[in-house]
Amino acid sequence: MRNAALVLGIIAGLIGMVVGFFSFGYTEFMAWLGEADVLEEQLENPGLIRAMSFFAPLLALTGGAMAKARALWGGGLMLVSAAGMYHAFGFNVFTMFPIGFAGMGGLLAIAAGKPDAPKAHF
Repeated sequence: MRNAALVLGIIAGLIGMVVGFFSFGYTEFMAWLGEADVLEEQLENPGLIRAMSFFAPLLALTGGAMAKARALWGGGLMLVSAAGMYHAFGFNVFTMFPIGFAGMGGLLAIAAGKPDAPKAHF
């Protein structure tokens, strides 16, 4: 289960990086464009989107990398990453896989108990 959590966390982080690049770029474009009358939808909190564009994939990658040695910590980081992506970007066609992979990797890492390694967390 720890290997599956590792793979899911790394994949979630890589896909999350792509979502983060485009989200950060979109906030920069909206800031550059300004308050135009042509645009109907302005961003409510661009600071949150910019922060989660960086931190959510970073947490998923870090949690995936930690899943073999420290499963509880790695699983927690992946769950925080999934929650951050959901809060900042919402659940849509571009975010469903990084949110799902980070969430499932976090659950698998937390569920990985004593059988895999001598340093179990419970």
